[in-house]
This record gives sequence, structure tokens and C-alpha cells, in this order.
Amino acid sequence: MAQILVVDDEIGIRELLSEILADEGHQVMLAESAGDARRLRERARPDLVLLDIWMPDADGITLLKEWAASGQLTMPVVMMSGHATIETAVEATRIGALDFLEKPFASQRLLATVKRALRNPETAARPELSLSALGRAPALADAKKRLAQLAGSGAPLLLRGERGMRPELFARLVAAPGAPFLAGGELTQPPSEVLGKAAGGILFVPDLSRLGHAEQRNLEFLLPRAEKHRVRLVSFSPLDVRSLSEKCDFDPELGARLGELTFKLPAVREFAEDVPDLASLMLAQLVEARVCPARRFAIAALNALRHYGWPGNLGELESVVKDLALSALEEEIQLSDVERVLGARGVPGALPEVAFDRPYREAREAFERVYFEHLLARENGSMSRVAERSGLERTHLYRKLKALGLPVGRREES
Repeated sequence: MAQILVVDDEIGIRELLSEILADEGHQVMLAESAGDARRLRERARPDLVLLDIWMPDADGITLLKEWAASGQLTMPVVMMSGHATIETAVEATRIGALDFLEKPFASQRLLATVKRALRNPETAARPELSLSALGRAPALADAKKRLAQLAGSGAPLLLRGERGMRPELFARLVAAPGAPFLAGGELTQPPSEVLGKAAGGILFVPDLSRLGHAEQRNLEFLLPRAEKHRVRLVSFSPLDVRSLSEKCDFDPELGARLGELTFKLPAVREFAEDVPDLASLMLAQLVEARVCPARRFAIAALNALRHYGWPGNLGELESVVKDLALSALEEEIQLSDVERVLGARGVPGALPEVAFDRPYREAREAFERVYFEHLLARENGSMSRVAERSGLERTHLYRKLKALGLPVGRREES
């Protein structure tokens, strides 16, 4: 039978549910708080969770959002409450709860709900990586706010940024909840089929610089017909429209129409404060998918990841996290593991590709950014050692890092 986690701060409810479910042959785990539920969920991976809304440390809606954002909502969750409103029930369902039980409930209703939840095939799906719960860094928080504002328009939107940014994650912030989101190789299919699949949602083109002439023609055909099908075109390009035309033989008129609205994505180094949360989220999803055994990051390891420059952006971060998940010898990934993996790949020592196409001042700033990112990662954020290696006085170093938009490392050392 199934393994069921019951989360409720009332001991009477926990004992009642445990008795009813155990009589049906289920294995029952009990948690009296959100903190207990987190630990049991991580360790045991239950087949079903019965989750109370009102708890002393964190309410059930908050915990549900946390599981959804971290890729851990891979099991059906049934919410329980004696005082919830219809709005609360609707919100829980929107986040990912399968059903809602109002207290007090009859045992027959409980068992029927449990049976239906355990039969639900959709609960086996693993959630995709999402930026919805992130935004510690001002750069990422601002990007999310502006994309939310742009979501109200139906005009084509061009996302610009460096390669490796996983632009579809940002494009999904423009999509309405539950609306279709088509990406990848859809442009190779007949345009009428593409419009039908994407009706009411987003058609995302991952990289305009890689489109051939046939795909450009299909896109040109789709563009004037998108509004009729309530399809919004969102695309990404690492190059501006002029460079697309000059270097990639892209139709300049089509590029101008796709770039009616243009938004610049921040590079990972611009939201370094979110890297620890991103890395932990990526690791949790690998554990959930059983790609690796249970893993967690040590604080020092997360700090090292935060101070690394990430010239390959989110794609490189995902690759490093997977490498660490598979190659670490212990459950807790240590600083030495991060140093080993980054060292094998080569800590950034080269200028970005775009540096040589910039004016001298911009090229110098690009070099300085890579140089100090390298030192911060190498010295694990120690400002004393970075100052010593760079030959800069500490106050000058702080000003330089701030001017470059880089995070300031540890100040506690003398």
C-alpha cells in the first residue's frame, strides 16, 4: 500500500487519520509542523500528503508553494482545513494541490479522496525548473517585475542576453498559468498545426541566430496570424537585430517585427545572490528524479558557487551541479568538491567573446569583472586574500567591486 504523510498541528486529527489510514493498510508518517513535514518529505518521499492549512510555524499554502517552486511537488497533496475560504481552496488548487478536505470530514469521504489521489497519473510528473520563487538579487527581482508588466501585452517580445541563459525560464514568466507554452523545434512543423497547439498561449523561439531560411519563412507566415489565434510570439537572441542580419543572414524586417518589444536579460553574475538557491533547486530536482542519491550543499560550497563568475550562465551552473551530484562521495557536497569540479573545467581565465568587439573602456571593464570573479571564487570570497593577490588596498577594492556590480566577499578577516 501507499506511504502517506499527515501534516497537522492537532494531535487528535493526526491520531484519527493515522488510525483510519493504517486500517486500510497504508504506512503513515506524522508531522505536527511545516518544519517536520519538510524533513520527512525530503527523507521519505511519500506517495501522498494530507496537509493542514493552519499551522504554527508556516501555513500549508506556504509549504505547498515551497514544494512547487523547489521541484518537490512530485506527489499528490490534499489540503485540509476547518476554516478555509473558497478563495484559499482555489489558490491551493492553482499552486498544485489535488483536492481539498473540509474538517470535520467523514471517513468515507477521506478514503475516497485518498484513493482518487493515489490513482492520479499526473502526480508522477516532475516540475520544471522555475524562477518564480527566486529574486534575492535586485537584478533578477527587477527583471521579474518588468516581465510581469510586459505579460499584459500581446505584442511580439524579443529577449536579449548572453548564451547559456536558459531564456525559456524567463519566457515562462510572461505566460499565463496553465496556458500552452510551445518551444524548441515547433517551427519545422506546418504553421497551421503550430498555431493550433499554441492557441491562447506562448510560442517561444529559443535562438533566432540559429534559424535557417525555411524556419524564418514559417515564422514570417505565423507572425501576422498569431493574433487571430491568441498566440504571442516570444523569442530570444544573443545578438541584436542588426548583428543578426549581418552575421546570421536573418531577415532584417522580420527581426524588427519580432523585436517590437525588447528586453535585456541579466546575466547570472548580475544576480549572484540567487545562485545558492538556484543550485539547491537544481540539486533537489536531480535527487527527485533519482539521478543521484540524496545530496545537499554545505554552506561553504554554496558560497563558492556564488562567487564563481559563471561565464556559461545557467547552462554552466546546471552542468556543474549535476557533476557535483554524481561525483561527490558524501551526502553533503563540500567546498573541496566544488573546487575539484570547477578546477577540472578550468576556472574562468579568458575574456568573454564580446570583449574584443567593444570600445577600450568597456573591454577593460569586462576584463576586470572576469579577473575579480576569478579571484573571489579562488579565495572563497575572502576580501583580505583578494586584496593581497590583486595588490589593491581594501577600501579601493570594495569600491572597484561595487562599480563592477560584483558581490563583496567576507569582510570579517583582518
